[in-house]
Amino acid sequence: MAVTDEAIDRIKKMIVTGELRPGTRLPKEDDLAQQLGLSRNSLREAVRALTAMKILIPKQGDGTYVSSLEPHLLLETLSFASDVSHGQTALQLLQVRRLLEPPATALAVGRITDEDLTRLRSILDRSTAAESPEAFVRLDMEFHSAIVGLSGNPVLSMLLQVVSTQTQRIRILRGASVGPAIENAHRDHEAILAALASRDAQLAASAAAVHVSSVEQWLAQSLGTDGEAGPAPG
Repeated sequence: MAVTDEAIDRIKKMIVTGELRPGTRLPKEDDLAQQLGLSRNSLREAVRALTAMKILIPKQGDGTYVSSLEPHLLLETLSFASDVSHGQTALQLLQVRRLLEPPATALAVGRITDEDLTRLRSILDRSTAAESPEAFVRLDMEFHSAIVGLSGNPVLSMLLQVVSTQTQRIRILRGASVGPAIENAHRDHEAILAALASRDAQLAASAAAVHVSSVEQWLAQSLGTDGEAGPAPG
């Protein structure tokens, strides 16, 4: 194990065991390096890495602190994996989304209000008038995020954002026949909204599953032998 990796593991262990709690300031660099039996350089590299993971937070002129360690905060750094996903990796992320989004949509049924339905209706109306794929994708994400937010589970919401980012959605949309793809998405969105309005959890979950599956099936069919997307259908 590299020295820096060892330093990272030791600091993580201090957090896991409760020696360093959320919001706690790290000991002075010299003291912590001596306590862990590390060089100052190794400790600094470890702190930089843990800061990038949102585990540690530097405060100018006040030292470095353990973050709140909220799951949604720690998961933010994983969004880059979705941004750069291609081929089989993008397909695998869509499969994860298909497993998570239908039950999240079902959960929303028990919490949705008439005001929420009005807000979702407004989003769909604006998406219908979207003048570019990028504008459509922004509203598509707003629609799904609003629904998943009603599940009452911020970790679930963050996981779904991780597996399907705006960058990934735009890339997949551009790989398809854009017009028909957007038309299909509009149809699926209307079915999801209708199911939510009827307060039918099972129907809402099914509508969400159909929506994600249609994208997943297109991507699976379009993958070439090298694992990258081939020509768009049609």
